[in-house]
Amino acid sequence: MKKLAIFLVAAMLLILSACGTQQSDQVEKETKSSDSEFGLVKEGSLTFAMTGQYPPLNFKKDGKLTGFDVEIGTEIAKRMGLEANPVTNPWETIIQGLKANKYDAIIGSMTATAERDEQIDFTEPYYLSGAQIFVANDNTDIQSKEDLQGKTIGVIQASTWKDMAETLTSPDMVKGYPVDVNALQDLSLGRLDAVITDKIVGVSAQNEKGLDIKPIGDLLNEDRVSIGIAEGNTELANKINEALQSMIDDGTYEEISMKWFNTNIMEK
Repeated sequence: MKKLAIFLVAAMLLILSACGTQQSDQVEKETKSSDSEFGLVKEGSLTFAMTGQYPPLNFKKDGKLTGFDVEIGTEIAKRMGLEANPVTNPWETIIQGLKANKYDAIIGSMTATAERDEQIDFTEPYYLSGAQIFVANDNTDIQSKEDLQGKTIGVIQASTWKDMAETLTSPDMVKGYPVDVNALQDLSLGRLDAVITDKIVGVSAQNEKGLDIKPIGDLLNEDRVSIGIAEGNTELANKINEALQSMIDDGTYEEISMKWFNTNIMEK
């Protein structure tokens, strides 16, 4: 009888211990679940990726990531009640890194395209870019693409902008350059009538090189540069969109944009 009593007591202790472990595991699971809002890679932080090699949008200075993308991501994180955690990843594998849960978002000047949208989701755009016509500051003859007929246009060699330029003037009036900056410098010196290049590239060169040029007319095509997030994470997308819209509404977005580009790059 004494042995039986001891056995029963031991059995009850094992059952109680098992129940306690299950309850503890359940509490831990519930705590983790409540802490894992938006499915963040690092709790309490918004981890967002970029190449870190695309100044002035994202680059390293004194070993620290900085630039327009970094400031936008940092402000978004702040408005979500999170710490900002910018990281770098090579461009050719940046989507794969997001899909592998290495980071929560891509805030690295990625254009939302139909092809990319098959792999990840995108927020509303956080800036607009695309093919832009630039002319010299004192040029009053060219106001839009319709005024380019018969004009000399500089473009990057073998680019889609070259194809655009050839439809706006005669092909023999289109001059190819190895890099955008060379064409924009020639424009500033009066050697070209216009240059077609990416809006952000042109504005950046205008500011950084002090070139005497200006953008004119509407974008010839529009790139909606957006924040990439894991497919199906609609809650995170909604929260980022809310934070971004509040930045636009209270003027914070324009302040950041003016700092880096001397213009509001959300505007067409």
